[in-house]
Amino acid sequence: MGTPLYIAVEGPIGVGKTTLVSLLQERMNARRVLENFEENPFLADFYTDRDRYAFQTQIFFLMSRFKQQSDLLQPDLFRPSIISDYHLLKDRIFAQLTLSGEELSLYEAVYRSLESQILKPDVLIYLHASQRVLMERIQKRGRDFEADFDPEYLMRLSERYQEHFATYDDTPLLAIDTSTLNVPESGEVVEDIYQKVLALAERGRNVSEKAV
Repeated sequence: MGTPLYIAVEGPIGVGKTTLVSLLQERMNARRVLENFEENPFLADFYTDRDRYAFQTQIFFLMSRFKQQSDLLQPDLFRPSIISDYHLLKDRIFAQLTLSGEELSLYEAVYRSLESQILKPDVLIYLHASQRVLMERIQKRGRDFEADFDPEYLMRLSERYQEHFATYDDTPLLAIDTSTLNVPESGEVVEDIYQKVLALAERGRNVSEKAV
């Protein structure tokens, strides 16, 4: 495949990030990086009492995600490209939704000290979908801690993602509405996304070279 790429896929809960990452990994012969959300000991408690467990949940996620993202700097000679189902900025989006006051200020200070130390994606894919579709997918996958998932929280999270990516310009961005897109059953869709990623990455490299 040419120049190695680092692609990150982002979007709200239930939008299909991990599914797309798995399919693109095969197409790119890339190293796959998946978020270790199940390792967070505070997550189940957070879903039952967000106010009480938000800070612990968020700090654990931040440090865990930072460690995993830092490991991306270690090369893989056999699979030089990387595709991940999250980026560290995800953590800040969630934190700004769940934290406030001194806890948010403390979180922001820690986040700012870490964000410059991670690898920046060549392309960031932002997936979004309707509220109804997201809730259906969350219920369908049947995770115990998501059994009573709060629709209002999901709506606020989706809105926060939309606000963030409306002005996002840190990297080339590919936005995809997955509301009616059945990615797993369409090789053509995966190939189309892959070709768009290649074009955006090439465009981003050309802009960087001109800026030097």
